[in-house]
Amino acid sequence: MSTDQFSPARGDQALASPQNRVLRNTYLLLALSLVPTVAGAALGVMMGFKGFGAWWLNFLILMGAVMAFSYGIERTKNSGAGVAMLLGFTFFMGFWLSVLLGRVLALRDGATLIAYAFGGTALIFAGMAAIASSIKTSLAGMSKFLWVGFCVILLAAIGGIVLQMPALMIACTVLFIGLFSAWLVYDINQVITGGETNYISATLSIYINLFNIFSNLLSLLGLTSRD
Repeated sequence: MSTDQFSPARGDQALASPQNRVLRNTYLLLALSLVPTVAGAALGVMMGFKGFGAWWLNFLILMGAVMAFSYGIERTKNSGAGVAMLLGFTFFMGFWLSVLLGRVLALRDGATLIAYAFGGTALIFAGMAAIASSIKTSLAGMSKFLWVGFCVILLAAIGGIVLQMPALMIACTVLFIGLFSAWLVYDINQVITGGETNYISATLSIYINLFNIFSNLLSLLGLTSRD
């Protein structure tokens, strides 16, 4: 019997194999989730969906839906129903995104801005994934700082809307892009280091990060557009 079967290198490879499988399945499901997202967005734009009136009502409906879907996905994450529920969630998020897409498309360079936002999101994802892959230690302790940052920026953003302060709204949009980029590194790191072992849960977390990066980047481009 060869002694190299018990070498540290082989042990590391055996340990990394399940993590690599989870990461691979996460990326595949993430790519698949783009299909219902695009379908939902296209349907919303064609219907001229504008939301449900006041911004605070839209905010409460969105937060409630996200929490309900997240709860359902976590409850069914070990079965095929979890995948179906995740894809249903991405369809809903795409439909909700059509409100922003419709406003941007009304601008003269709207289609170009959407393409820029998509390309920027793809570049951020590639960069954050590369950073996460280069970090071999767990970033589990980073979670509480991210949540604190989210709450602070969210309160500031609400203040900017209520007080009609465009400069504060733009600043919060930039901060949200940075925050969810950092969250992207955290979530991918959790998969790589074994902190997250379910690819459906991992896909949900990464999708929410990318959705927020894209929507905030698109909002920033729209807010700073000449039109």
